[in-house]
Amino acid sequence: MKNEARHLHLHLISDATGETLLTVGRAASAQYPGVEVIEHMHSMVRAPKQIERLVAEIGQEPGIVLFTLVDRSMATMLEQGCRDIGVPCFSVLDPVLQVFQSYLGAPSQGRVGAQHSLDGDYFRRIEALTFTMMHDDGQLPEDLDLAEIVIIGVSRTSKTPTSIYLANRGVRTANIPIVPGIGLPVELESATRPLIVALVATPDRIVQMRENRVLSNSSFGEDDPYVDRAAVANEIAATRKICARNGWPVIDVTRRSIEETAAAILALRSKQGTTGKLGKDVAGRDEPAR
Repeated sequence: MKNEARHLHLHLISDATGETLLTVGRAASAQYPGVEVIEHMHSMVRAPKQIERLVAEIGQEPGIVLFTLVDRSMATMLEQGCRDIGVPCFSVLDPVLQVFQSYLGAPSQGRVGAQHSLDGDYFRRIEALTFTMMHDDGQLPEDLDLAEIVIIGVSRTSKTPTSIYLANRGVRTANIPIVPGIGLPVELESATRPLIVALVATPDRIVQMRENRVLSNSSFGEDDPYVDRAAVANEIAATRKICARNGWPVIDVTRRSIEETAAAILALRSKQGTTGKLGKDVAGRDEPAR
């Protein structure tokens, strides 16, 4: 590795919230697991004096600079400042905007923070988040037919974080736990609007996650069936039977990230939208774990 560096200062400079940069920066950083990445987020940078101050800060902790600055004069000022102190500086949006400009035959409008405008999509995401938080962990089952997606599964299958991720995409999502000895809400089987999908994982994976939870919760005993592998295997088998009976698809999340699980669910929802309810042939097969 160049200079045998084991850490990297990553400066993220944005004229808006910096969410785009954070996503890109972390996606790139993930390809270098042996490097400790120290993130420096500089958001809402909209004045030349801020650029001057930032260049001085970068000089104190040099590294890689990624930016999204719509104002060309400020971008040029940042690029020149980085050249002067000898650090790499790269505009994340410029290559993409150039492709758009070439294809559409027109330059971009240079609107700062345009992706965060208070348009219909923004309010749809807020509404979806509100719905999802109100319908987390089996709450308000009488509203299930208002959901677009309902996620079911045993404890520790990432139902809540997946639901929140989908809500951030503007999809109203409810989730319901499958608990031994407790039946699912009657409203679930009568729901006609939402895609109902189950999340499962291997018994070993679920036991591992539950044991981590038990360590921080003294209400569980060492012989609690909650962390018994055989009991967990039975829970998973019961989940599969429920889904096979109702024609609900099953996704194995053992080796999936939240984003990958959400993408698989949205793919199923797209298929449901074009072909009607998913058939038993889909429910009978797990999505392959990746």
